[in-house]
Amino acid sequence: MNNTSIATNMITATQNLENDHVSILKLIDVMNKMVQLPDANVSHLEEVVELIRKFADGLHHAKEENLLFPLMAEKGFSVQHGPIAVMLMDHEQGRAFVRGIADQIQIYKAGQLSALNLVFANMSGYCDLLSNHIAKENNILFRMADNAFTTNDQYSLMEQFSTIDAGSGGVPSGFDYVQRIETLANLYLTSN
Repeated sequence: MNNTSIATNMITATQNLENDHVSILKLIDVMNKMVQLPDANVSHLEEVVELIRKFADGLHHAKEENLLFPLMAEKGFSVQHGPIAVMLMDHEQGRAFVRGIADQIQIYKAGQLSALNLVFANMSGYCDLLSNHIAKENNILFRMADNAFTTNDQYSLMEQFSTIDAGSGGVPSGFDYVQRIETLANLYLTSN
């Protein structure tokens, strides 16, 4: 069975990931707006880093790297070559940009104002990378997964994703992160 046999009211695992992408793209829009400003609100920059690390990377990429990609590998997809390998390389490159953002924020806070240029350069690099990455996942990788997964595969992944999304033990839920992204979006993306 492939995705054509999935009940129409069921949200698939790949749809769950695409829903995450909507919020991540909104965060990218916020970041793109921030880099156009002449100065920066440091607490907002730090909030962006935390949201990337805990939501985009910590929650979303964890679902992909720990659950989706291994299941795709079980279905015969290579992790060393092809689309999964490209996605993993993108994740690592994204983490490098985020380290650059975080490191340069600390330098900026210590009084070296020119570091803001490097904060913004790393943010722009991250935005470009993730925009392209998300397009590749939504349009290619996830469609390949949908064609390879059975209905039971989709249900099993969704159960595991739901557990991650719910948060527990002091870990915020995916909804909490989405709300924080919305707060930033309201500050940066609404017209005055």
